[in-house]
Amino acid sequence: MTTLFTTETPAAPAAAGPRPGLRVAGLDISLTGTGVATLGGTTRVPTTGRRKDTIVQRNTRMKHITDTVLTEVGYVDLACVEGPVAYTTPGGSTWDRGGLWWRIVSALLERDIPVAVIPPTSRAKYATGSGASRKAAVLESAQRRYGAILESDDEADALILRAMGLDWLGVPLAEVPGGHRAALAGVQWPDREAVTAR
Repeated sequence: MTTLFTTETPAAPAAAGPRPGLRVAGLDISLTGTGVATLGGTTRVPTTGRRKDTIVQRNTRMKHITDTVLTEVGYVDLACVEGPVAYTTPGGSTWDRGGLWWRIVSALLERDIPVAVIPPTSRAKYATGSGASRKAAVLESAQRRYGAILESDDEADALILRAMGLDWLGVPLAEVPGGHRAALAGVQWPDREAVTAR
């Protein structure tokens, strides 16, 4: 696990004074490498599979990813999850990717953890100012803005998702330009009171 920071001290405290110590996690869910960002830092849950895997093997793989992610996340006040990519996006394992996404999101909701769903374009825009930015640009931006040493773009995505959640709550990890912050408007946020009253 890469340690990034040890406090939630905001770069620019909100005038309304949100409750200190809000716990936010960012999750970039993937079959090959799910990125997780929490107060303790970032990590990646790597797995491999083959197209000819049996349904039992596929289920076991998804269970392993889900269990590991939930252990890393623990109990937080808000989980910021990247929304699924469009079904028209090229690549195999569409059903497995969708199944894994719902498996993790459902488990978070069963723990009564509010979930924010962040479109990939909003994540990219918050990081770089452009919703069309590729993962390498998001990784570079995350390392520069947050002083993080990240081993993968999965971790960078998770960190940006977490940063967006903290910014929405009024305790940003770092100041970002207004054009970047506009990405917060495109997110499916939960009820704010459900988060801050926890």
